[in-house]
Amino acid sequence: MVLSDEVHRSPSPRDSRRSGAGPFGGMNRKVAYIDRGRAPGGEGGPSRGEARTAERGRRSRRDDGGRSRDSRKALNMQRALASVPYSKRNAIKEEMLQFENFDQFDLLPTLKTAVREEIFKGMVDVQPTPVQRLAIPALLGQPSPHKAKQPSEKMQSFLLAAETGSGKTLAYLLPAIDALKAAEAEDPDIQAYKERQAAVANTKVSAKAKPFDEPHPTMARPRVVVLVPSAELASQVMRVSKSLSHVVKFKTEMLSSELKPQLIQRNIYGHKGLDVIVSTPHLLASISDSDPYLLARVSHLIVDEADSLFDRGFAPVTETIIQRATPSLKQLVCCSATIPVRLNNHLSATFPNMHRITTPNLHAIPRRVQLGVVDVAKDPYRGNKDLACADAIYTIAKEASLTTSPVKDELEVRRLLVFVNERSKTEELAEYLRSKGIDAQALHRDAMEKRRGEILAVFTSSEPLRIQAPSVPAGGRKRSMENVKVLVVTDLASRGIDTLAVRHVILYDVPHTTIDFIHRLGRAGRMGRRGRGIVLVGNDDRRDVVSEVKSSMFMGQALI
Repeated sequence: MVLSDEVHRSPSPRDSRRSGAGPFGGMNRKVAYIDRGRAPGGEGGPSRGEARTAERGRRSRRDDGGRSRDSRKALNMQRALASVPYSKRNAIKEEMLQFENFDQFDLLPTLKTAVREEIFKGMVDVQPTPVQRLAIPALLGQPSPHKAKQPSEKMQSFLLAAETGSGKTLAYLLPAIDALKAAEAEDPDIQAYKERQAAVANTKVSAKAKPFDEPHPTMARPRVVVLVPSAELASQVMRVSKSLSHVVKFKTEMLSSELKPQLIQRNIYGHKGLDVIVSTPHLLASISDSDPYLLARVSHLIVDEADSLFDRGFAPVTETIIQRATPSLKQLVCCSATIPVRLNNHLSATFPNMHRITTPNLHAIPRRVQLGVVDVAKDPYRGNKDLACADAIYTIAKEASLTTSPVKDELEVRRLLVFVNERSKTEELAEYLRSKGIDAQALHRDAMEKRRGEILAVFTSSEPLRIQAPSVPAGGRKRSMENVKVLVVTDLASRGIDTLAVRHVILYDVPHTTIDFIHRLGRAGRMGRRGRGIVLVGNDDRRDVVSEVKSSMFMGQALI
């Protein structure tokens, strides 16, 4: 998959397939083409050989578009990613400096309280992330911190392109819920419903009288819909939305295949109403087929992990949902950490006036994540990746055991992710690690969704995990690895999962593309934390790609 190098702007249309004059461009010319700025040969000008040498040097330093050519040949051959221009980066940084805290956003007071007391509970001096500083004012229609928001009456489309772990979930949820509560205050049906409910509550009725059980006007008619590619990501977004609803008071539900059909029906058609839905596309599309009016009042539609949802497997149902919600839609928000050229062209053709919000470090792995490379072909592994993986885990466990714990006689448990390319390899590798005394589990699509959620909960929790310090064995030769927990996964866990507790990621298999490099290594170093990645490189792996990825990470460059 080729990724876009112009995410910050819509690609310009091309008049023809050939940009140059072509092999017959000089035919039928009436005027000779003479470069008047070129000095004639002789004493005053360069010789023909010197001119050829200079031209060859200019071509080697420049590509066809006039931009500096990248020296990284392996990644350039893949044509995976490109950086945002420095002029655009500087403009973005200046724009980010306008908003320094959440109080400067023109949000409802209850939303600011929810952010402070629920999302960042127990934290002080919390500042918005770069994508939040750019996206929240743009979605609210707030030009500056000292001006009030001015929501647009026309339908708007946005693209939020920011690196992994940058806080995109909160960036799109806060403006959507703010608009939801503003529309609720102006809705005459909801106001009349509340008046009838208050009148019944204030009236003294007999014990035999029925309580107020009138269906809410928003029953099965949500205003905000969030589409995500997996049930695990749906649960994560649902937790954030549920935390906000405790203070702001709105009804949010999740539609996932791990729920029973009776519970899904109760969530949609409950008498208390429905304001926000977090769902996977296929399930929501199948429900809207039986109830065409389910999406009739949607004003805000968020497509999270847009590069996945507009890919071949999800694209038909995602576009169907967008079409059904378009008549009432006010904002369409697409979010992703990687923007393929195919998606970039599709969005520019479908939504030519889309507002593009990009962060300066788009398509780059954060420099706080260090990358180490283990050559499996050399001694002592001699091509045995399983042994190399177990040895890397043991090294991490040994370093953790030497770290002083804040609680006496306790060790902090390190949680690691090991990424493989094949689904069948997860169980095989997990079984091998268990035979070496490592607490390892496998996670893949074939596992039960309930069990997947339970396993991921250990690695997504930000709470510290500690165990009693083990006693030293009599022999002193047995490796002790009780202070590590390992999860062997495929790319199922590489998309959007907020693994706050994970600081170490091992790439058992070298990823096929730089997209997978970004998403896999993005599981470490979340929310400004430091992280470390380890790549196991064998004889059959692309060493040049790994070397250039490591060099790009060191320099803070986008992967090209």
